[in-house]
Amino acid sequence: MAQTRAPRADAVRNRKKILDAAREQITLHGPDTGMDEIAAAAGVAVGTLYRHFPTKTDLVAAVVAEYITHVAEAAEGSRERLASGSRAVDEISDFLARVTEATATNHAVKAAARALGAEPVDRDAEARAAAALAALIQAGQADGDIHQDVTVDDIYLLFSTAPTDQPPAARARWLSLVLTGLTTHTRTAHEKPAS
Repeated sequence: MAQTRAPRADAVRNRKKILDAAREQITLHGPDTGMDEIAAAAGVAVGTLYRHFPTKTDLVAAVVAEYITHVAEAAEGSRERLASGSRAVDEISDFLARVTEATATNHAVKAAARALGAEPVDRDAEARAAAALAALIQAGQADGDIHQDVTVDDIYLLFSTAPTDQPPAARARWLSLVLTGLTTHTRTAHEKPAS
């Protein structure tokens, strides 16, 4: 059985530069950004880009997969803090806020992924995120802080409605309203809109 070689250090660096440039260029210029522009922004030859990503759809799928891995790591970090004594409701609130802010900077990339039909091939990160979120929700429900009918799918539904193209104040207001629907707590006076 042949042993697979690890990628060379320069190949790993080039891949990272390409992914960073793709994220930046698509965010700045939208899904129609060309592969030539992405290669130039990455500081690599177009041929190098195509060796790593034969099509633009492949490139965007890799950017989306990287984003999903980030979400999984954030959810797992929240679950680890829960195991160390943090409250589940606080971790869910923090997770929603962090991922919404991260999504705001990746909004154009996600739009490009939808436009190109790019789907990440590796579903491991999605499964990791779902498992960590399920643990947070169950702990919050056991504490009496999260409504009993809340599910992981509800969290994903909320993300799909997040105002990621709005200013930070609008995203903070959205989070305040969302948490009222997820938690058994009522809003405090400072969270209510001014009359």
